[in-house]
Amino acid sequence: MKGFYLIIVVWVVSAIFMLAHAPAAFSQPTTGVIVVDMQGDFTTYKSGSLAVAGTDQAFVDKVQKATVMLSEKGYPIFGTQDWHPENHVSFFSNHEGKKAFEAIQIEDRTQVLWPPHCVQGTTNARVLIDNNLFLAIVKKGQDTRYDSYSGFQDDGGAKTEMNRILQKNGIKELIVYGIATDYCVRATAIDAADAGYKVTVIEGLSKGVAPETTAKALEEMKAKGIKIQPELKF
Repeated sequence: MKGFYLIIVVWVVSAIFMLAHAPAAFSQPTTGVIVVDMQGDFTTYKSGSLAVAGTDQAFVDKVQKATVMLSEKGYPIFGTQDWHPENHVSFFSNHEGKKAFEAIQIEDRTQVLWPPHCVQGTTNARVLIDNNLFLAIVKKGQDTRYDSYSGFQDDGGAKTEMNRILQKNGIKELIVYGIATDYCVRATAIDAADAGYKVTVIEGLSKGVAPETTAKALEEMKAKGIKIQPELKF
């Protein structure tokens, strides 16, 4: 009988030890999500000043639904948000005699001139996805002198707080999607890969400005070791 009780005690102690050392599901998730620039000015849904084709209400709803599902599964959600001052260098209206989509040289870099968009404090600068889903939304493009496609840094090399936030949350892998595939999604994904994260871009939850530049961006991302996935898979 003593032997029986001893076996029970050993089993209980072993079970407690295993439970204490077992990884809890999503208690310290290493995969995060970056939702890129889902803002009114980039969508046809909100008649944005720099709307990307295919970004109608159905697309926004699809991204919302996917983001909710990821959040419910325990993935921490992060976002990026263009947040430009009115006198931003990328606005054609701040360059006399210039038109939207022209490219000019500023110092040693080429600057594409865009219609004014995502101006700080305006309705169409808002992130359209439920803001309560996000652990953090990183604002970018606040320096009047530099454009900022990437959620990690601007064109002048100034870092955002994105990498610090991801590291603080123990993130090692990233799921990236949003607007636009060939600009801010591309730049954010590539900078993430360069920073050492394992990156997957969800093509079906992203929209590009033009077919040619989108195809090129996808190839560039693949060359960086970034996985391009048509839709979400678990």
